[in-house]
Amino acid sequence: MTTLPEIHITSDTTLLPAIQSWEVYLQDQGRSRFTIKAFIGDLNLFASFFAPDTTLGSVTERDINRFLEWLQKERGVPCSPKSLSRRITSIKSFFRWLTQTGRLPIDPAEKVLQQSVISPLPQVLTPDEELKVIEAATTQRNSSKKDPRSYILITLLLSSGIKKGECLSLNMNHLDMEDPKNASFYVRYAGTANRYKERKIDLTQDWVEVFPEYVAKYAPIEQVFPWSPRRLEYLLEDLGREAGLDKHLSFDMCRWTSAINDWQSGMEKDLLRQKLGISKIQWREISMKLRQLSGEN
Repeated sequence: MTTLPEIHITSDTTLLPAIQSWEVYLQDQGRSRFTIKAFIGDLNLFASFFAPDTTLGSVTERDINRFLEWLQKERGVPCSPKSLSRRITSIKSFFRWLTQTGRLPIDPAEKVLQQSVISPLPQVLTPDEELKVIEAATTQRNSSKKDPRSYILITLLLSSGIKKGECLSLNMNHLDMEDPKNASFYVRYAGTANRYKERKIDLTQDWVEVFPEYVAKYAPIEQVFPWSPRRLEYLLEDLGREAGLDKHLSFDMCRWTSAINDWQSGMEKDLLRQKLGISKIQWREISMKLRQLSGEN
């Protein structure tokens, strides 16, 4: 476990040292390097707006809103709604950490309005397209090369709805197939920040039956899918072409297809939220999109 730098942060501490300590905290919490890079980049930009000797305790809600106005209207660099929303999140998370750990008595960002961004509806596979994709994977499995890899990958994604990172992190010891009729796997995360995303998901009987073919051909030792993210993306793209799709088959498309299938099958909504590994706050937008995809709105 990384220890915090030897710095006593108080309301009199300037912004940059506090941001550096927050970066170490995020690392300790197991946040991904991409998330940390984005958060720290946002906070460094925030700090650059102020004089170098600006202290934490001197920053007010008005100062933060003035910075946000500068981002949108005066900086001279485009700031998309998505970037603005993320930067507000970064600032609010930073000051929340400072107040919750007793470094600041009052959170100046608490009442700053979050500007949420609703992204466009995702693409999903129709039932006919899903069948074509599985048929293409079955053809690969039964070909002269006897290659079950695409079949194991696509059927897992469509039945479980796991994300690309979760698929890449899936290890052999996360599979529980001692009882083939009640087989399942565990989604695991390093660090405590994402602990709420950990969950147990059932495996289909068909997947369990085909998996020994996959093991016999590829002999995975640790990772179930021991290839790079890009290689697995290529596999999905190739499978989509072989299935004759006009769409770009991707991890995200499979996740949303799995979610909409469960939604339309009548799965209890909170069970679906837990299966997808998302928070109740994230579920608000996700469930709204699922309703729209189902034609309920």
